Amino acid sequence: MSIKLDLYKIFCKVAKLGSFSKAAKSLYMTQPAVSQAIMQLESELEIRLFTRTPRGVVLTNEGEILFEYANSAINLINVGEKKIIESKNLMAGELRIGVGDTISRYFLLPFLEEFHSKYPKIKLKVINRTTLELTDLLKSGEVDVVICNLPVNDSTLEIMELMDIHDIFVCGEKYKDRISIPLSFNEIADLPLILLEPKSNSRLYVEKYILSKGVKIEPEIELGSHDLLLEFARINLGISCVVKEFSKEYLKNKLIYEVKLCEEIPMMLVYKYGH
Repeated sequence: MSIKLDLYKIFCKVAKLGSFSKAAKSLYMTQPAVSQAIMQLESELEIRLFTRTPRGVVLTNEGEILFEYANSAINLINVGEKKIIESKNLMAGELRIGVGDTISRYFLLPFLEEFHSKYPKIKLKVINRTTLELTDLLKSGEVDVVICNLPVNDSTLEIMELMDIHDIFVCGEKYKDRISIPLSFNEIADLPLILLEPKSNSRLYVEKYILSKGVKIEPEIELGSHDLLLEFARINLGISCVVKEFSKEYLKNKLIYEVKLCEEIPMMLVYKYGH
């Protein structure tokens, strides 16, 4: 059965107001146009919907049954349209963000605070994963936006550059005397290294770059968070590879010291990915 939604809207308006003329005025239509719409609906359904009275029109038994369902359906459609408008105007809805632990803490938090202050009715859902896992979630529609480091070669994703970051090696007091002069990658490789776990894109980036210089680095300790890298270096368990921009407080307060290199590791980028 193919009946236009407009006919149902006119039908419900007439039923509520009990008058063709009042419905026409409310809908900014002519009375003949309203009458024609009701006649078309009655013809397609093969039933009589209204009974005329001296005071206007009243629903027939069949009309009352149809009105109960048609009015509910139109109300639901109106609510749906309202929700869409609210979502477009950031008055309601949910924002699903995929982000790594480190970027979440050292980069994203201030923006989340500002966003929540401006749009308190938007529900925030933050998912922490590795870069590759996050891009898979984005492409499957499980998150709306991903913030991570290193570019991903995927033409289906829209990419926006957010900030530059630099990988550095740091140590505590115990190793401070050994870093008085810049070290080569070979010298770094001989130190007790502390790196992120193998699946981290940050570690893969550093390892790949140093390997391109003919040096392979192997950690003595592998950790799952940037904060632990800083703490392990601080208590002299080895030389940690960290992100300089996310280690400023430790460096400023001289809890750790940057290991100067003969050749700096090229900067990485923090990216935002979206459809």
